[in-house]
Amino acid sequence: MKTFHNEAEPGQIAKTVLMPGDPLRAKYIAETYLNDVVCYNHVRGMYGYTGTYHGKPVSVQGSGMGIPSMGIYAYELFNHYGAENLIRIGTAGAIHTNVAVGDIVFAMGCCTNSDFAAQYHLPGTFAPMADYSLLENGVHIARKSGVRFHVGSVFSSDVFYEDQTGEKAVWSKMGVLIQEMETLSLYCTAARAGKRALSILTAGSSIHTNTALTNEQREQSLDLMIRCALELAEGEYGHDGV
Repeated sequence: MKTFHNEAEPGQIAKTVLMPGDPLRAKYIAETYLNDVVCYNHVRGMYGYTGTYHGKPVSVQGSGMGIPSMGIYAYELFNHYGAENLIRIGTAGAIHTNVAVGDIVFAMGCCTNSDFAAQYHLPGTFAPMADYSLLENGVHIARKSGVRFHVGSVFSSDVFYEDQTGEKAVWSKMGVLIQEMETLSLYCTAARAGKRALSILTAGSSIHTNTALTNEQREQSLDLMIRCALELAEGEYGHDGV
């Protein structure tokens, strides 16, 4: 069923979807890693592709920036197109001193300043969590590949340019590793749909240093994250096909 944001036909989207924020990164992943690629969406320039990775059907869909944008695409993928597993692959800013620029972070849980979950009218505060099976298998792949990674809580924010300098650093006192802007709505939407989700993030910068990934380093570091996500999609969670 086509939506306002996605023109895919029924059956064009795989059960497992990788979700970079940048639609051009979706294009890069499809052209670099997938075979037999079909572009199923270019509405609003938010490209979506389906192909195969080592023979397994995998889709790649841009999510755009921010909690609302991710919420739209995740909702439609889960509820309109039958996706079972959404794996966010994005960049973020390190806020904990243990996380270096270039490190990979698996978002086990998510803190936020957003009211996104208020729509569910729960009698308390919801704690968004990754699907444990995706998390466990993703960590196993990362450990086997030898990449430097962390597992823990992330801060999913509505704000990129903070008005009060230093607010991000306060979250590190609670052990939060990194700040980004999409995981909250991904995890909430997956929970509500009874589906699986995982955010895998690369630290592109840090509040503790003036360094950031160069374009070349960004490409190399993101490729490590991308390959980890593709291997995860290739395994148990890619077997259902399109």
